[in-house]
Amino acid sequence: MIASVRFWLIAILTSLILTPCDSADATDAKNIWETTIVKFEEQDRQQMPAEGGIVFVGSSSIRLWDLEESFPEWKTINRGFGGSQASDSAYYAERIVVKYKPRLVVFYAGDNDLALGKSPEQVRDDIARFTTKIRTSLPDCKVILLSIKPSGSRWNLRSKQSKANELMKELALSDPHLQFIDVGRLLLGPDGRPRSELFLPDQLHLNADGYRLWAQALLTHLKE
Repeated sequence: MIASVRFWLIAILTSLILTPCDSADATDAKNIWETTIVKFEEQDRQQMPAEGGIVFVGSSSIRLWDLEESFPEWKTINRGFGGSQASDSAYYAERIVVKYKPRLVVFYAGDNDLALGKSPEQVRDDIARFTTKIRTSLPDCKVILLSIKPSGSRWNLRSKQSKANELMKELALSDPHLQFIDVGRLLLGPDGRPRSELFLPDQLHLNADGYRLWAQALLTHLKE
């Protein structure tokens, strides 16, 4: 009961606060990603995914994920768009998530946001806007927040990533329909550094072995 009240208080405050940064994010999202979103809609017109599936949404770590290979037994929808930030997914939430009426959403964002200068708190707030839109339209839908991954190419952002992950974890604790999963730790070696063999040559995006670890970590949660 208390957790539910906390969630809706956050939702109300989030909907009331619109800073200049928020407006800029919305404008940028519309200008940069509209073509991509329209392509998703064209795919839907050709074959609309069935309701009650699992939507994976977020940046390139989602876009590059071969969901059919990782989760062949599940009805999955990939709505990742590379280079996007959490605010972009929030802006387009109705068109890339809500319309499918999924039972579960898997969300990865924040990586690009921090690289482009946003603070961990801004990342948390943008993710809160996204989850609020989902939970308002689909109150029974569960949302899994994947932690921001450590990577060799962005190791200099590790402290900010850790802070953002802690804030995401706190956000997830505010509502029983939100869940935070630390998938980043799976990519670290005994020395505490990212395992290069789990990444593509750019040392930013995962390869098949990296995604295999993520899929194994998610399987149990997809069944719940």
